[in-house]
Amino acid sequence: MHRYRNILTAIDCSDADMTVIEHVSSLASEPGSVVHLLHVVHSHTLDQDRDLRMQAVTLLNGYREKMQADGIDARVIIRSGEPEDEILSEIEENGYDLLAMATHGHRLPERILFGSVSRTLRKKITIPLLLINSDR
Repeated sequence: MHRYRNILTAIDCSDADMTVIEHVSSLASEPGSVVHLLHVVHSHTLDQDRDLRMQAVTLLNGYREKMQADGIDARVIIRSGEPEDEILSEIEENGYDLLAMATHGHRLPERILFGSVSRTLRKKITIPLLLINSDR
């Protein structure tokens, strides 16, 4: 079995987060593995960016602390911009073994309207992508 040592985990500050973290935690239980919890703040104003960033930092630090209490080396990364672009940049800038993220099971009209970060990334990244269905 392939061992993932440097795992990027896209966190969207939703109910799906804990499902993704549970899966990733089991993959990162080996010594030497690191989980990078990434949230991309997508905002339209500086005030909105600041508020969303503060909320994300608080939430992700809580996730990090829980993972560290379970013996998992976890780190927090906050970026601002378009989620697909920022996740791709993060992957290109660092040597990750795996990208893990939740799918949200949007219905067809929502997929057409909002697009899909996972669909875009699936076509563009060069590392394995673990998509976790958070609706089950």
